[in-house]
Parts: sequence; C-alpha cells; structure tokens
Amino acid sequence: MAHLRKLILVGTAMISLLASAPLASAKTLEVVASFTVLADVVHEIGGTHVNVRSLVGPNGDPHEFEPSPDDAKALKEADVVFVSGEGLEGWMDRLITASGYTGKPTVASEGIKTREMEEDGKEVTDPHVWNSPVNVMLWVTNIEKALSAADPQDAPHFRANAEKYLAELKQLDAYAHSKLDAVPDDKRKVLTSHDAFGYFGREYKVKFLSPVGLSTETEASAADVAKLIDQIKAEGVKVYFIENSNDPKLVNQIATATGAKPGGELYVESLSDKDGPASSYLKMFRYNVDQVATAFAK
Repeated sequence: MAHLRKLILVGTAMISLLASAPLASAKTLEVVASFTVLADVVHEIGGTHVNVRSLVGPNGDPHEFEPSPDDAKALKEADVVFVSGEGLEGWMDRLITASGYTGKPTVASEGIKTREMEEDGKEVTDPHVWNSPVNVMLWVTNIEKALSAADPQDAPHFRANAEKYLAELKQLDAYAHSKLDAVPDDKRKVLTSHDAFGYFGREYKVKFLSPVGLSTETEASAADVAKLIDQIKAEGVKVYFIENSNDPKLVNQIATATGAKPGGELYVESLSDKDGPASSYLKMFRYNVDQVATAFAK
C-alpha cells in the first residue's frame, strides 16, 4: 500500500511538473527583407513567429545600397527572403551570388498593377508600389502565402494577422481620400526630389514633379532642370518637399528658382528611426498624407 501511495505521489509530481513547464516553442522563421518598409509589413504578418532583418536600414536609400559581408551571411541563413521587385533592388542578384543563398526570394509586388513610364528613351516600371496602401494589400497576400508555406503550423496565426492588417490598410486608404479628395485640382501639385510618388499620385490624383527619375542613381541634366523650372512656373506649383533618404540640394535649388515654398519632409522609400514620425508603414503613409494635405491647405 505504501508503495502504491509512493507511485501516486511521484505520478502527481510529474504531472504537476509537466503542467508548469512551458510548451515547446513554435518555429521562428529567420526572415530577410530588402528594405525597412517591406520588413515592417512582413513583421506585422509574421508577428512573434518571425525574426525580420532589413538589409537597408532606417533612412537608407534602397537604390544606392551597398551590401556588407554581414548582409550576405544573414541572407544565406534566411528561411525566407522578401524583395519588393520591379527593379528596386538592383543589387540583390549580386548579393545572392556572393552569399551562396540557394533559395528564391519572394517578390512581394507580384500581381500589382504597375505604372509604366518612359525614362531616358526607355520604358521602365515604377518600383515604388508601397506609396499606395491599395498596393500594399497585395503585398500582404503574397507575404502571408510565403510565410505559411515556410511554416504551415503557424499559418492560422499569419492569416489572422493578415486580416487585421488588411483592415488597417483599408482604413488608411479611406483616411487619405478623406484628406485629399476635396482639394481643388489646381492645388494638387507638388515638387519632390525624385519620381517616387507615382502610385500615391495615381490613387489620390496628386501630380508630383521631380528633377530626378525613378532611381536616385540617375542625375538630372542642366537642360532637364531648366525644363522642370519652366514647367513648375507654368503650372503654378506652390510647394516642395525634401525626402528623408535623399540629398535635398537639387530640389532646394529648383524651389529657390521657382518660388515654391517648403512643405517639410516626406518618407518615400525608407522608414524613420524608432523615435521618428515614420517608424512603421502605417505611420509613414499617414504622416505623408498629413504633410501633403497641410501644404495644400496653405
């Protein structure tokens, strides 16, 4: 009888110990994203089941990025890699080769209706798709699929996060329309550093003029700048913005020549630091909308 009581006590202790022990942790995916805007959206969908590293840091320029050996190491060890695509990450193929990464990056922008435009006599695709939350909704779908394929066990978690984030993006789109739809057509014109707000302009009927094309790696000729100055004067553009990730020197010179007034700083292809006004995609887009709407109201 004593022996039976002892077995019961031991069994009870083991059950108690198992009950108090933490459950085995679910798989955590090591994820690499090309730049901060994309990394933030991936983090929103992946939640606690992903560790996300952004190759390009806050306030960085994804056009002129130079990868480091640490970036190559992170890429090689990644379970999932995300790029925006459409020509944004011109350095990615070189990095993949240097790193020995054998996977295939997920192109978040797949399926988005892109803007095609002419630049230097060639037809090119505008890669800045995230400057419309309508496009980012497709990012979310593509990100959820890729994470679920890499970690099927946590697919319900990714799906729930995606649904929540999609609702927030719809609210963000509605907010932008509420702030901009009533602005008279003749005021919907802005000067910026480079041609990165085309999708914003398409969605909310705002005309953005810039001295530099889709990539900050290109340079504006003297003739192009002179032509832009004439256009700004002719169209009565009243406000200009600098960009957080680009040199403002040229746009400041053009503004001086045209009389355009400063509207502040926009976050075009990079989030701010954590303590800045654009530390997440949702904050970044709302901030840009507020800056543009305030400038139009003057």
